[in-house]
Amino acid sequence: MIKEKLSKKNWIIITLFCFMGGIAWNTENMYFNTFITNEIYADVSQAAIIGSMEATTAVARMVALSAIAAVVTTFIMGALSDRLKNRKMFISVGYILWGIVTAMFGFITKENVAGLLNLTDEAKILGCTVWFIILMDIVMTFMGSTSNDAAFQAWVTDVTVPRQRPVVETVLSVVGTVSSFAVTGVGSFAQAGTISYKIFFIGLGIVVTLCGVAGLFLIKDPPRTAQIKNSSNYWADLIYGFKPSVIKENSRLYLSLVAFCFAIIAFQVFYPYLLTYVQYVVLPDNGGVENILKAPVIITAVVVVAVLLACIVTLLKLSTKKRGLCLVIGVIVLTIGFLLLSTSTSIYVILVSIVPVVLGNALVNILFGATIKDFIPDGKSGLFQGVRMIFAVLLPMVIGPFIGDAACQYAARTIINEANAEVIVPAKNMFLWAGIVCVLALIPLYFLVKKGVDADNQETQETVNA
Repeated sequence: MIKEKLSKKNWIIITLFCFMGGIAWNTENMYFNTFITNEIYADVSQAAIIGSMEATTAVARMVALSAIAAVVTTFIMGALSDRLKNRKMFISVGYILWGIVTAMFGFITKENVAGLLNLTDEAKILGCTVWFIILMDIVMTFMGSTSNDAAFQAWVTDVTVPRQRPVVETVLSVVGTVSSFAVTGVGSFAQAGTISYKIFFIGLGIVVTLCGVAGLFLIKDPPRTAQIKNSSNYWADLIYGFKPSVIKENSRLYLSLVAFCFAIIAFQVFYPYLLTYVQYVVLPDNGGVENILKAPVIITAVVVVAVLLACIVTLLKLSTKKRGLCLVIGVIVLTIGFLLLSTSTSIYVILVSIVPVVLGNALVNILFGATIKDFIPDGKSGLFQGVRMIFAVLLPMVIGPFIGDAACQYAARTIINEANAEVIVPAKNMFLWAGIVCVLALIPLYFLVKKGVDADNQETQETVNA
C-alpha cells in the first residue's frame, strides 16, 4: 500500500531526475540546433552547402527523425519496462548512457568526421558531419525516451496515489521550467562563443551521468511495479488505439488530439529555429544586446509579464465552466500572436506579441491536456499513450520544422560565415506560416465543441449518437 505522503527520499528522486532529465532534453531541443549553425556551418564554403544541405534543412531533418525515435522508443521500452517490472535499471542505466551520449557531441567536428571516414571533399564532409549529428541525436533520444519518458514517468505514477499527483505534477512542471532556464543560462555562453560547445556538452553530459549513478543507490521499485498485470497479447495492445471501432467510440478524444496536433505543429514551425532567429536576426536588427537591455525595454517586459499572469489566471478560472469557449479563445489568441510576430523584428513588437503567444499557448496546452485525459476511457490510459505521442510529438515534430525550413528558404535571409559563404538563417515569415497552421485547429475544435467538451456528458452524448 502506498502512503498518502511521499517520503523525503522519493521527493529528492523526483526533483533530481526531473531536473537532470530537463537538462538533457533542453540541451537537445535548444542547443543542438544552434550548434549546427554556429559550429558546423561556421566556416564552410558556398559549394559545400550547395552540395549537401542548408543549415535549416539539417535542423528540420534532425528534429523529425528524433521525434520518430522518441515515439517508437516510448511504445517499445515503456511496455518492456512493464513486462520486466524493473523501473530502476531502465532509469539509472538510461541516464548514465544518456549523459555519455550528450558528452560525445563535444567531439563531433568536421575534422574528426573527415579523419574517421577518410574524406577530403568538403561537401561530403559537411553532409556526413550533419548526418553523424542526426544519428547521435537519435541515439540520445532513445536513451532519453527509455529512461525518462518510459521509465521515470511510470515510476512516478507507481509511487504516487491520485491525491498526491496534482502536487507532484506541479512540482515536475516547475522543476522542468527551472531546468530550461539553467540550460539557457549556461548555453548562452556557448552560443556567444564565451565557452566552447565541447565544454558545454561534456559538462552537461557528466552531470546527467552522475545522476544516473546516484539512481543505482537511491531508486527502489515500489510494490505496485511488481504487481503490474500484463496483457497476454502485447502486439494487440500496441494497436488498440488505432482500431476504427475504438476511434468511433471515443470520437471526442480523437477530435481533441487532432486539434491539439495542429496547434503543436504551428509551434514547431518556428521553435527549432527560435534561438538562431534571436541570435542572427532579432539582436542585430535591434542594435545588439546593449540596446535591448535598456530601461524602456525592461519596463515593457515587466508589464508584459504582469498582463500575462492576470490573463492566464482569469481565463483558467473561466475554463472551469466554459472550457470549449476558452479553447477557441486560446487557439485564436495564439494565432494572432504568431501573425503579430511575422510583421516585425522590433523588440517592442516582439514583446507585445509575446502576450498572445504565451497566453494562447498556456491555454492550449493546459486545456487540451486536461481534455485529452478526460476523454481517455477509465482503465485504458496505457493503451492510448502511443496514440497521444503520435499526435503530440511525432506529427508536429516531423511536419512543423519542414514547414519552417521551407519558409526560411523562401525568405532567403542569410548571414556571411567565415568562409564568405551565405548561410540561410530563420526569418520572421516562419511565424506567418505558424499562424496559418494554428488556425486550422479551429476545424476539429468546432466539431469537438459541438459534441460537448465536458467529460461528464460523454456517456450520454455517445448513447444519443448511437
